[in-house]
Amino acid sequence: MRAFVLTPLLASLAGALLVEVTKAPSQQGLSISNPKILASWDYSDCGSYEYAIVLKTLSVSPDPPVRGQDLTITATGTARRKIEEGAYADVTVKLGLIKLIQKQFDVCEEARNANASVQCPIEEGEYEVTQTVTLPREIPPAKFTVNVRGYTVDDDDMLCVDLKADFTPKV
Repeated sequence: MRAFVLTPLLASLAGALLVEVTKAPSQQGLSISNPKILASWDYSDCGSYEYAIVLKTLSVSPDPPVRGQDLTITATGTARRKIEEGAYADVTVKLGLIKLIQKQFDVCEEARNANASVQCPIEEGEYEVTQTVTLPREIPPAKFTVNVRGYTVDDDDMLCVDLKADFTPKV
C-alpha cells in the first residue's frame, strides 16, 4: 500500500471547500467554531472574519468514511468578498511529519474542471459546498493532515482550514 494513492484524494477533498459551489438559502449569524470532531475526521477553521471566506460547518457522509466507498463532504459558509479569476489555494498533505504533497491549485480552474454549478467570479453571499469522491481501497491505515490556505487574486487571505483524517483501524 502506498501513501501516494491518498494524496490526490485529500488534495481534492481540500479543494472541495473551494469548488462545486451551490447557492444556499441566506443564513444568519455565522460564527467560527471550535474544531469539530467527525469520528475519524476533524477540522479547524484557522481563518478569521477578515478572510474572504468564513467557514461555518463541515460534515462528511458516511461518518466515519469507509475505504473503497463514496465520501460526500458538505461545507457551508460565507463569501464575504467576490472571488475572482486568479484565486488560488496552497494545499499540503502530511503523513505525521512527512510532507507527501505540497501543491498550489487555481480555484477557478478547479471549479471549471469539476463542472461546478457556480463559476468564477463567485459573488458575496451564503454558500453550501458539496463534493463527492470515491475513497480508494488502498488507503493505508495511517493518520493524515491536510492544510489548506486560500488566497484571492490580490493575495489577500481567503480561507484557512486544517483537516485530519484517521484511517487507522478502530478497536
